Amino acid sequence: MKTIVIGLGNPILTDDGVGVKVAYEVEKALSLQSPVSDLHITEASAGGLRLMEMMIGYDRAIIVDAFTNGTDNTPGRMHRMTLDDLRAISPTQHSASAHDTTLATALESGKKLGLHLPDEVVIYAIEVENVIEFNDEPTTAVSAAIPGAVTAVLTELGVKTDDLT
Repeated sequence: MKTIVIGLGNPILTDDGVGVKVAYEVEKALSLQSPVSDLHITEASAGGLRLMEMMIGYDRAIIVDAFTNGTDNTPGRMHRMTLDDLRAISPTQHSASAHDTTLATALESGKKLGLHLPDEVVIYAIEVENVIEFNDEPTTAVSAAIPGAVTAVLTELGVKTDDLT
């Protein structure tokens, strides 16, 4: 199964870069053992249509990103989400721009156009504290969540994490 792991975020905006940091750590952990076939690990700071375009040709996508749910936010808490979960919290057609759309809508549109897009999309969303200040290090709680997110992604990939110590 051809898989893409995408760490989303801006690595110089404190907690916003958590997805990128997880992707780096997953890649580093995988370098310690035999490579996983048909796997591509990358980073991005895009959403909607551009993110969908990155997924063309893959059967499965694993996305790691910063997340805030508003008033009940616990920095460092991780959620495993599906596209249905994403639709439930972001039901609008457009994201921050009238020239783009949500990831769920972009994937649906791409499939209607006949593009080979993942049937399985898993999102690891890590609740964050600070996404507006410039810093290349996450806050303490978000930094502490990175190893658990790395383990979750590796487990999703079928990698035995006890072999990585």
